[in-house]
Amino acid sequence: MSKYPAVLSLSMLAVASVAHPDPPDAGTSVQWGAFVDTYYAWDSERPYNFDRAYTTQPARHAEFNINLAYVEAKLSGPRLRGRLALQWGTSVQANYAGEPKIGSTSGPGVSQYIQEATIGYQVSHSVWLDAGIFPAHLGYEGWISRDNLTYTRSLVAEFSPYYEAGVKATWTMSPKLTGALALVNGWQDISNYNTPPAGGIRLDWSPNSRWTLSLDNFVGNAAADKTPVRMRVYHDLIGQYKPDSRWQLALVLSHGFQTDSTADGGTATWWGGTAQAKLRTTARFAVVGRVEYYTDPHQVIVVTGYPDSFKATGGSIGTDVTLAHRILWRTELRGFHSPARVWPTNTRGLLTDHDTVLVTSLAVTF
Repeated sequence: MSKYPAVLSLSMLAVASVAHPDPPDAGTSVQWGAFVDTYYAWDSERPYNFDRAYTTQPARHAEFNINLAYVEAKLSGPRLRGRLALQWGTSVQANYAGEPKIGSTSGPGVSQYIQEATIGYQVSHSVWLDAGIFPAHLGYEGWISRDNLTYTRSLVAEFSPYYEAGVKATWTMSPKLTGALALVNGWQDISNYNTPPAGGIRLDWSPNSRWTLSLDNFVGNAAADKTPVRMRVYHDLIGQYKPDSRWQLALVLSHGFQTDSTADGGTATWWGGTAQAKLRTTARFAVVGRVEYYTDPHQVIVVTGYPDSFKATGGSIGTDVTLAHRILWRTELRGFHSPARVWPTNTRGLLTDHDTVLVTSLAVTF
């Protein structure tokens, strides 16, 4: 308690604030963190080159490795925020392999190591403007396995963007409704291959503590400059339900189409869906289940490299064990079946119509 009278204290504070105004970065802080996700996966088809097809997590068969490791610095202040996260791992290498490389200073050589590099400014009480490289505004599942219901990402998540480069405005319209507008380089592209930017919106509505409904989309040209326009339009519809502290349920439906992308120059479509459920039986143990379906008949998103297109029905069952406050042990058994032979085996050129993987992971958050 001050030993001066209140009036004198306020007067001295006013004089001091005039003589020594707060610097622009007053109240700004930096928080450091890190995450390491190790894994071992066994694929029933034992792919001949140890690379597991149609996935980024887990990317390798019969191998102890790092799925994702990153270090981060988070900046926060009264009207300022930012995050720099540098990363490494097999999921990073697999996911950024498709980065365009045009010119001598583009491609995955540098960009794959940048998980996020953003700076944000609070334009008004309810609007933030962020720019840089950031997680995609699309979908339900994130890049970091710890934050998802299942250890591996569903097919609809794997085949939609993980990350984007551009600018994003986020508007908190009410305590229940948030909207975002993104202007980005393209469909999961840091390096550019065409001139017009792409974009999309996202709406998240939480009418109460149990429900969250989300809608997002992407619109942009998927063709390179000086080639016919292939307009890509994509949507996600997401429902999350938490009836109590033990259960978490999620349903995701996705649909996309792209013009001038069939054999006869027509519009190609693809779609998928997943339903997930997590039951926490104790404070340290949980069971997770999933069913899913995905089809891309014209190989717009999933290029098999074979005459048959990708179509798969799948499911998984897993367990989560919290060994300590920051250590998570996750195990998952996942299987797929396809009407055509699209899954590689241990013999080069030999394919099968099914695939099963068992993966176990030990992750720590610093």
